[in-house]
Amino acid sequence: MGDVVIQVEKLSKMYRLGTIGTGSLRQDIQRWWTTSILKKEDPFFHGSIAGAKASTVQLQTLWALRDISFEVKHGEVWGIIGNNGAGKSTLLKVISRIVRPTCGTVRGMGRISSLLEVGTGFHPELSGRENIFLSGYILGMSKVEIRTKFDEIVAFSGLDRFLDTPVKRYSSGMYVRLAFAVAAHLEPDILILDEVLAVGDAEFQKKCLGKMREVSQSEGRTILFVSHSMQAITKLCQKALWLQDGTVKESGEVNQVVSNYASGTHNSTVKQSWEAPEQAPGNEYVRFKSVELVPELAVRDAPLDIRASITVKFEFWNLSGRSVLNAGLHLYSFAGECIFDVPSSSIICNQGLVTGECSIPGNLLNDGSYYISLNVVKDTSVELFCYEACLSFTMEDYRGDIQWYGKWMGAVRPMLPFHLKQHAAILQ
Repeated sequence: MGDVVIQVEKLSKMYRLGTIGTGSLRQDIQRWWTTSILKKEDPFFHGSIAGAKASTVQLQTLWALRDISFEVKHGEVWGIIGNNGAGKSTLLKVISRIVRPTCGTVRGMGRISSLLEVGTGFHPELSGRENIFLSGYILGMSKVEIRTKFDEIVAFSGLDRFLDTPVKRYSSGMYVRLAFAVAAHLEPDILILDEVLAVGDAEFQKKCLGKMREVSQSEGRTILFVSHSMQAITKLCQKALWLQDGTVKESGEVNQVVSNYASGTHNSTVKQSWEAPEQAPGNEYVRFKSVELVPELAVRDAPLDIRASITVKFEFWNLSGRSVLNAGLHLYSFAGECIFDVPSSSIICNQGLVTGECSIPGNLLNDGSYYISLNVVKDTSVELFCYEACLSFTMEDYRGDIQWYGKWMGAVRPMLPFHLKQHAAILQ
């Protein structure tokens, strides 16, 4: 395997749906005799069910994983992405040896620790101090390791005042802090994490992400990380595996896979409009009448590429009376990263229709998928309404004479003056 620490080959996992028994004692005994004693195929399962239609048989099985193959090398951080039900958690459970595969093999080298649910091993009646030792032991740490890292765990959680309080009295945020603090100080060769950043406040999520990055970069740990946050995936991971309906849709460099995943799961929305305020998105202060993304005329009928300038046009009803208003345009990648936030000028608006327009020049954005949110602000400080993800679009690549075929780094790709100049050579 060389420096390969996880090798997955033709892995499949099938679950049976519905009842387990046949409904007959005689048939249950016959099944046991056939499968356990004679070591033959179940006569009341798969295509062997007497009198069952093919469609009925198919409904009794679910392939959570089908023919999955990939390799993870030492020190790599892989993000596993996909919609709900794609098989992400099942894959981690198979690799963690919690679930046995139907067919295929998984080979691993080194000590594996899995955090498939934040709070694994916590007991509500025990104090925070006692739960650190209990959870740490269940997650694979020895008592000596826990004692050595105890102060670091407490400092990371920020719950030193509440260590001797039963965790049943903790808030959900405190519970999460302590649980992740224990998991973050594991020392396995391979760390497997499933949606551990889906809980907790934004500040603590940032802290957790920083700790995971530190573990992977400075200590050379191999990490498998499942998350629906594309921003977390792109910041932490080097490689990504995209699962769809239990199969591998794509694997490879993280930015490319995430970009393709975002493009494939989000349809472009370039125009929306409403006839009356009561039908439009908004509240008692603001209702949007229309939002539109208008590309430059030369490329209007062609796919958008990075050379195209685009104009965002919008209209909204000001229902709040005479006010000083301004608008803000927020451009995000589908990975959740804010590319820029542009405020408009402020104007005094009476009750009625207000229009706005903002142009994004060509040769600024990198290729990828984006969405736009618009907000209306009163007195430059009070947000009246934010229309999130009201427009979305994809910018395609264009290289021209540039002989570079890899993924261009960065959120933007501006065309700036950049020249080289040859001077007379000085020979030594």
